[in-house]
Order: sequence, then structure tokens, then C-alpha cells
Amino acid sequence: MSAAGKAPVRVEEIPLGGRRIAAFVDVPWRLYRGDPHWTPPLRAELLGSRILGLDGILTPAHPYHRHAEVTHFVAWRGDDAVGRVSAAVNHRYNDYHGERIGFFGFFESVDDDAVATALLDKAREWVAARGMTVFRGPGEYSTATHERMGVLIEGFQYPPVVELTHNPPYYGRLLERYGLGKAIDLYAYHLDATKPVPKRVVVLAERVRKRQDVTVRSVVPSRLGEEVALIIEIYNDAWSENWGFLPITDEEAAALADTLKTIVDPGLIRFAYVDGQPAAVLGAFPDPNCALRPRWRWYGDSDAIRVARLMLTRRHLPRTRLLFFGIRPPFRNQGLDALLYDDVLSYGRGKGYKECDISLLVETNHLILKASESMGAHRYKTWRVYEMPV
Repeated sequence: MSAAGKAPVRVEEIPLGGRRIAAFVDVPWRLYRGDPHWTPPLRAELLGSRILGLDGILTPAHPYHRHAEVTHFVAWRGDDAVGRVSAAVNHRYNDYHGERIGFFGFFESVDDDAVATALLDKAREWVAARGMTVFRGPGEYSTATHERMGVLIEGFQYPPVVELTHNPPYYGRLLERYGLGKAIDLYAYHLDATKPVPKRVVVLAERVRKRQDVTVRSVVPSRLGEEVALIIEIYNDAWSENWGFLPITDEEAAALADTLKTIVDPGLIRFAYVDGQPAAVLGAFPDPNCALRPRWRWYGDSDAIRVARLMLTRRHLPRTRLLFFGIRPPFRNQGLDALLYDDVLSYGRGKGYKECDISLLVETNHLILKASESMGAHRYKTWRVYEMPV
């Protein structure tokens, strides 16, 4: 709670394209100073970079903003930035689901109800003024399936992998005291990649390999654009019934590919075909966060330093994240999951990867949860998305 004698909370709005957007980006660097786990995206992913060829998501050039309205708020106490939040109306999401949801995202705050309330009030008022009836978050801008989302509520002792969030334990309490309630939980599973694949999975995979109508191949780097398009085609079909699903556009797929192309290992991405038809895809990526995590040294943690560290170590990263896995509905329950898991994990072990994070898994997606557990993985992190009436 806000203590007597503290300076009042002042909230500054920074619209999309506003000149002070860097102040919004800087907030968590103040709040997480010295945290051994927190790993933010590169500033270039947020603010853009011609050198890295990235359109930052906080800039008007990013394809996200062709279908959304957004704004940003920073909370100040005197000269100290003590929190931030974004507000967004993702029109494509609402049109797809037939809803009127206003989202809050990029949420950060000191452990102070007055700060969290001031920020959330501003975001809620902003979406209410645009006719929204539900207030949901936190996400990146929203909580579509391909965005960073959720507040970590379990597994604080583990560092985040690429594209996942990390926060102090008190964030959930701040949101719940504000009046927000659970919308959905999302899980991460941990797999020890040094252990043999469970025998029952190997047996099932071998049975599927003997089928004449099933073939498997790795991604072809020289045709990355075509391969990404095929991944998105399968993903959009396989994930269509999941909570929060929103089809990924070609432009969004290209933006995601730009952020991951530096660390892609083609052997970790496999397609399965049945009778020549693309039926399933499984894609894991080496985790760049192992190199990008701030070191909090005197020389700083600029993008240049973090990227240089990544380039020096990118072929020796010990951890992977299984970022996407989908089987089209007509091809489910045919053992394709076992086949792809066995192929990718066997390859990964041979390349020296030690562990794999499988995430984000919606708590209601029992098929993928069961498949992960059958591989010997166990749940080690939980995030929560919150909502309330506007």
C-alpha cells in the first residue's frame, strides 16, 4: 500500500509513435536491477533496428498496428519511474471472436497498490472509452496465442526462455487486489533432454515410421520463407480451437521469423506428411536467453553487448524451447506426436542440448499436456491471464 509521505503517483500517457516511448521501455530495467533471472527482449525488438532489420513492436511500422489501437502509460513518483502498462484494442482479435475485449499489457510495477491502481485505471478507462466490455491481460499488447502473455504465478526460481515473461511474486496479488480474476492458466513443462526417450514413445514412433503413407523432413533453410508459410498454415489449422487463438498473418510470421532466424537450428524443426499432405509440425529453437540475460556489469547490457554474446555462443546453447507443435485435426491420434518428438529429441541429444522447455500450453489443451507428460516432461511454471468487466 502507498505509505503516507510518499510523493503522489503521476501517470504519463505516451501514444504510439510518441517521442518518449524509450521511457516506457526503460521502466523494467529499473525495477529488475540485479535480478538473476529476468531476461528482457532486445530493445531493437521493441523500438526497431535498421541494422538488425527489425520493426519494433512499439513502433507504428510493426504489422501489429494495422489492426489495433494502442497507447502506453508510465507511472512516476517524482523523477522515479515506478511502473508501466499498455492499453490496446486488437480489432482483428475481437472480430475473429465476436467480442469486445480491451487488453492491458507490458505490465510492470513496484510492490505498491497505489501505483498498480493508477496504471490499471488509466488503461481500463482508455478501453472503456472505445466501447470495450471486458478488461483482460496482461499480455504483450493483447493475449493472442502468439504473443508473450500472462503473469508468472509459479516457478519464480527458474529463468524464462525466449518469448516468455518473468516477474516478481507480488504481481498476481496486485492484479487480484485490483479486482481482476482468473481467465486462464498457461503452463510450461521441463524435459531433461539428456535422458533417453521413454520406451513406449520409441515403440510407437517406430510403428508409425513403418507406415508407407507417413514421411518426415526437416526445415530447409534456403527456403525459409516458404517453410515459415507452411508452419503457419499448419499452426492456424491445428490451434484453431485453443483458448485465445488468433490466426497468424503472413506479416506477423515474417516478423517472428526475423527475431528467431539468428538462432534457428533446422534439425529442431520437423514436418510430418501423410499421403503427401502436410499433417503436423514440431519446432524447437535454441534458447537465446542463455546469452541475452543481463549480467549487470559495469560495462552495461546494451543490445550490442548482448547480441555479441549471443553470436559467440549461439552454436553452443544448452537449452531449447519447443515453441510450436500442431497436428491438424484429421491426422490426430495416429502417433505423429510420438514420431516427431522422438526425431527431434534424438537429434537434440546428438547436438548436445541438455534441456527443453515446452510452452506455452493452455490448461484446457489436454491432448498436448498428455503428450508432453508421455515424453517424461513435468510442469514447472504457471502463468495466469486475468480479466474483469470494464
